[in-house]
Amino acid sequence: MALRLYTALWRLALPLVLARLYWRGRTQPAYRQRIGERLVWDSRRAGEGEVRALRADIWVHAVSVGEVQAAEPLIRRLLESEPTRAILVTTTTPTGAERLWALFGERVAHHYTPFDLPNLMVRFIERVAPRLVIVMETEIWPNMLAVLEQRGIPVALVNARLSERSARSYARLARLTRPSLARFALIAAQAPADAERFVALGAPRARVRVMGSLKFDLASPEDLATRAAAMRRLWGAERPVWIAASTHEGEEIQVLQAHRRLLEHRPDALLVLVPRHPERFDAVAALIARQGLAFVRRSQERAAAPGESVYLGDSMGELTCFLAAGDLAFIGGSLVPRGGHNPLEAAASGIPVLLGPHTFNFAAIVRMLYEAGAAERVEDVETLGRCLIDLFDDPERRARMGTCGRDVVERNRGALERLLAALAPWLVPSAI
Repeated sequence: MALRLYTALWRLALPLVLARLYWRGRTQPAYRQRIGERLVWDSRRAGEGEVRALRADIWVHAVSVGEVQAAEPLIRRLLESEPTRAILVTTTTPTGAERLWALFGERVAHHYTPFDLPNLMVRFIERVAPRLVIVMETEIWPNMLAVLEQRGIPVALVNARLSERSARSYARLARLTRPSLARFALIAAQAPADAERFVALGAPRARVRVMGSLKFDLASPEDLATRAAAMRRLWGAERPVWIAASTHEGEEIQVLQAHRRLLEHRPDALLVLVPRHPERFDAVAALIARQGLAFVRRSQERAAAPGESVYLGDSMGELTCFLAAGDLAFIGGSLVPRGGHNPLEAAASGIPVLLGPHTFNFAAIVRMLYEAGAAERVEDVETLGRCLIDLFDDPERRARMGTCGRDVVERNRGALERLLAALAPWLVPSAI
């Protein structure tokens, strides 16, 4: 009954969802492109002079950039262990698709995830015919799971996390959540608290295992040091540089105000501001201009002049390089109630991490960083500005925090090996 009601609501909402895609397409045309894939109109897609079938051995569902990034080490190992294995990755956002292409090019196929309606999922799954489905993090799509169960296709929820806030939301939909969770053959939880929340919501305990976070197994590009050195030359080798990574609306103004406080103390300081969503690049540029701060955009492909105090990172796929080239990092989505973004790339780069009060998306990881002395919590503009000044005045403390962050990442690697061992029954050649 709950699934039928969910489906009925989805059908009613579909025209609004399509309208929203077209609306977003005003600033991001990619949202209007390939829309037929979301409705499963085409079973084939053109590419480089040929037409490729949709069929794949493994289907990885990764909603957007963060999930694609988390899936990277797993996908690489799957390709290395069986180079002929066909892998399809679905995303719901164009930025996720762009990141996938940047990481794998044509080695991995991409398709936008169909809307979660039974008829669409049936058509899509029949065309893909996967032997195994891997869902990244906390994506519970009831109709997708029901159709896969009907066809006997195993589904694993990997790198799974569930905050207290999300668990309360799912609990209000228990009649839908409980049977959906029971359809996962494996739930690979990041932390014990995540595992207990999944079990409390109805996941069979025998199928829930704590494996750690795949994000600790991130691999740096071989040329990262070279690229980071070149980036630092563009910024100014001697300037104090801090990164504000993956910021949201309402957060950039606070970051800019904190930067003003730093400039009073360090006039040569440079803020590298990287908004989370590319459709907001121009709006953030306009905000910087209104604040009266001289700035340069990454897309201008030139060095930051001495009088320019902000470098707007309006590019995709370069955040890792920015972090490796910076002196310290503030992680966005945490001064506004968005739950924060992954701080591990900054920690792995060996720089101090600053986080606002809203970090429920990565609670366990943030706790580790705090306990290790690798990160500091800032409450508002005033504390952020003061913390920036203190850290730039104390290079030895910055170095200690950076070393502690790297140590946290190294100590917690291994989730990928544990996950591959758990997936092994479905990855043997006879099964794939």
